[in-house]
Amino acid sequence: MLSAFLKSASHVRRDETGATAVEYGIMVALIAVVIIAAVTLLGGSVKDTFTQVQCSMTTGKTYTAGASAGLGACN
Repeated sequence: MLSAFLKSASHVRRDETGATAVEYGIMVALIAVVIIAAVTLLGGSVKDTFTQVQCSMTTGKTYTAGASAGLGACN
């Protein structure tokens, strides 16, 4: 009886299929955190860059960014 229990206990200890899924889940969560941080930090400057390109393509003028996001104007 004891040997059967020890044999099954050692089999459970060596079975790592669930650990792999947990590791992949942690990697996906960390990648999501990095993406969210990058979008948060770079979002305003990327928006200003695209608005500047839009201004110069439609009016031929330059874009001056405002104090807050969305308050800039084509000059």
